[in-house]
Amino acid sequence: MAQPTFGKRIKELRTAKGLTLDQLATATASSKSYIWELENKDPPRPSAEKLADIAAVLGVTTDYLIGREEGTLADAEDKAFFREYSQMSEGTRKKIRAMAKLMGGKADDD
Repeated sequence: MAQPTFGKRIKELRTAKGLTLDQLATATASSKSYIWELENKDPPRPSAEKLADIAAVLGVTTDYLIGREEGTLADAEDKAFFREYSQMSEGTRKKIRAMAKLMGGKADDD
């Protein structure tokens, strides 16, 4: 099965997160028409800054969005989370580690 295109990945992630075109546009300081073009035009030509903004809002890596990264969506989400986690204050990271330790293997896998 062929890999989804860049635009299809954006649309799939956006809809899975329950975001409208307007909401993603607002969250990335873009216009609704720009997001629509990224989802529907081939090939899209986003700037590196816009690509990074969209990936951050959608909770994945830019490499996942453009199809350069092998692996699952969950892998891309984990990498994006770790990058965000790495930039948090030590106090916040400590709280997250404590929560993860408390949760252990008790969380339901989706």
